[in-house]
Amino acid sequence: MPTVAPLDLDGHVVAAVFLGETPVFASASGEIHRLDHGQKTQAAHDGLLTAVKDIPSETLVTGGEDGRVMRLAADGSLTELACVPRKWIAKVAAGPQGAVAYAYGKTAHVRLADGTVKEFSEERTIEGIDFAPKGLRIGLARYNGASLHWVATTGQPVDLEWKGAHNGITFSPDNRFVVTSMQENALHGWKLEGKPGGDNRHMRMTGYPAKVKSLSWSVKGKWLASSGAPAAIVWPFQGKDGPMGKAPLELGTRANIMVTCVACHPAEEIVAIGYQDGMILAARMADSKEVLLRRPGKGAITAMSWSRDGKRLVFGSEAGDCGLVDISA
Repeated sequence: MPTVAPLDLDGHVVAAVFLGETPVFASASGEIHRLDHGQKTQAAHDGLLTAVKDIPSETLVTGGEDGRVMRLAADGSLTELACVPRKWIAKVAAGPQGAVAYAYGKTAHVRLADGTVKEFSEERTIEGIDFAPKGLRIGLARYNGASLHWVATTGQPVDLEWKGAHNGITFSPDNRFVVTSMQENALHGWKLEGKPGGDNRHMRMTGYPAKVKSLSWSVKGKWLASSGAPAAIVWPFQGKDGPMGKAPLELGTRANIMVTCVACHPAEEIVAIGYQDGMILAARMADSKEVLLRRPGKGAITAMSWSRDGKRLVFGSEAGDCGLVDISA
């Protein structure tokens, strides 16, 4: 049975990650908590809205209600990357070569490692942002689709159109697909190497009873796990046309308790599944085998992340109910 070390914080946990071997929890209050030879707390924002891990540098990039974009290192050092007074920074992304993107309103900015900032504008509000895994390219989710921009060139963006409100975006690890989450309880995908205007560019992933708020790609990008149902809905992306014409896996099904967070294992085709009632399961794609990692607790699971070796999992909930699961025991 995995061992769980609990941690109680105040309020909603936006992110739970490992920076190196250090578990780090970012709270909506703006405080960041590190478990580094005891609990250490520091204020990063006056209201924290978003946080993503920058994997190559093992840092956490955050955005807040105070208009600041910050980078936190494992040793607790904080660096301000941008400050936009009177704007809420609710969308950030970490990219290759030390680049960081952030968006507010209809404008996205990419800050390069040397401090240069590039600006990209859309006709509608930007609701999601992500970097492609290859090349310095960003994807922006917006109303009626998404736009793909090359950061280093001034060419026209690639417009991926699909009617409706798109509020999140992710590239597949092999750079073959882009997937957005939508306001209407659905995902939509595009095959990037398809012919422009061809039918095979579109992938409709529908049937969710709730909005999809958590997405996670499996190792090598063969599967895309998602929340928004009483099971983790896991779409197959190993074929040349992705999930088109294929049914998803439904892992960790519970009768009427919704999945609120998913996190794929860094080495195995396994997904950690967090639920509305605070329970966490791990399930394997190959045979749907399940292992209980944590019994129900306080509040829906809002954040989870694996350690690099895949032996530990950190988690946080909307009620500040956090912890560390060790599965090596």
